[in-house]
Amino acid sequence: MPRRSPSIARTVVLAVLLAAAIAPAMSGCSAAPEQPSGGSGERERLGLMTSLPLYWPLDAAFGDLAVGEADMPWQRAALEGAYVLEPLDTLSPIPALSPDAPDTDPLAGLDRLAVIQPRGLSPADNVALDGWVRAGGRLLLALDPALTGEYDLPLGDPRRPVDTALIPPVVARWGLAVRFDEAQELAVVRQALAEAALPLALAGEIAILDPSAADCTVLAGGAAARCAVGRGQVTLIADAAIFEHPELAGESAADLRAVVAEALR
Repeated sequence: MPRRSPSIARTVVLAVLLAAAIAPAMSGCSAAPEQPSGGSGERERLGLMTSLPLYWPLDAAFGDLAVGEADMPWQRAALEGAYVLEPLDTLSPIPALSPDAPDTDPLAGLDRLAVIQPRGLSPADNVALDGWVRAGGRLLLALDPALTGEYDLPLGDPRRPVDTALIPPVVARWGLAVRFDEAQELAVVRQALAEAALPLALAGEIAILDPSAADCTVLAGGAAARCAVGRGQVTLIADAAIFEHPELAGESAADLRAVVAEALR
């Protein structure tokens, strides 16, 4: 997918986002209150696959990671108030080391999954994700055509987030496509995802190409879509700004939690 050069207005991104954070709330849309997943206060499990530094910070030392002592990113702290996060590197079964042992299914036992700006999904990952959703899983899939966050890592560094989302083939299987207008101006646009406030920055546009593939509805001014797929549900968002900028995530990240809760409901 084509995109602007990484240098597009990078020097003014933070100023734009800070201005948006203090701007009046958009008319007719307010942030939903924090919604813990468990009705009795018990946190539900949430699988998390992402190239963004949501679970561990980018500057964490390997030794700190190994013993679980790295600083916690603000996004992880916000999400762990409602979910028990389970970071995932793959979605497809992992072959057992012994021929007598069963393969390990990373999606086993998960009812909810967030895949946010992932690195390229393998063919097996696409198959596993489609099957998991059709069996009843609830998926938040965020694919941003043009990240607006600042990441002080060189291109090619494996820790650097994916600047331009790689659209997995399973999106087309669900009858959807993600497009990007390279001519759009850098600005924060606030849309509604049901009762949740969703800020967008250089967002993509979702189109329904095959209405027979799934029962899909376009939301948030075209930047999101919700699809009933088999017994499960997919909420696709063509932007990840709310996961990158604390200025856009609401007070104490309440907007971020509301968006995730709405996507996975």
